[in-house]
Amino acid sequence: MTVKQILDQKGRDVVTVSPSMVTEEAVRFLGDNKIGAVVVTGDGGKIAGILSERDIVRAVGRKGADALSAPISTIMTSKVTTCGEDHTINQVMELMTNGRFRHMPVEKDGKLVGIISIGDVVRRRIEDVEREAEEIKAYIAG
Repeated sequence: MTVKQILDQKGRDVVTVSPSMVTEEAVRFLGDNKIGAVVVTGDGGKIAGILSERDIVRAVGRKGADALSAPISTIMTSKVTTCGEDHTINQVMELMTNGRFRHMPVEKDGKLVGIISIGDVVRRRIEDVEREAEEIKAYIAG
């Protein structure tokens, strides 16, 4: 299964925020949207970074309550690993595991076209394994 197939099933809606958003607003935004990370976009919709709950926790750990009044550009992860629609589940799982992150923006021709989470990837991988097991059982029984 590919990233394209995942996005075709789950949808391609991606919420984004500006790098100038204050961390406290971003915390509220994540909670209101029931998401664990948000893509930060700059001029022309280009990916400027990604802000995750982990980024916020680290900032509060370093700066205390002052972190909440800082712009998210100061705490976001600016070196973002992205994937394309042609990436396989196994490729994405390896990137996420090695990079120790749980959300990955998907780009096509330099444009943001979706986001996938480790939950999306694991769910689809389990479906693949279950389908393969059923096919093997059917082959053995036949």
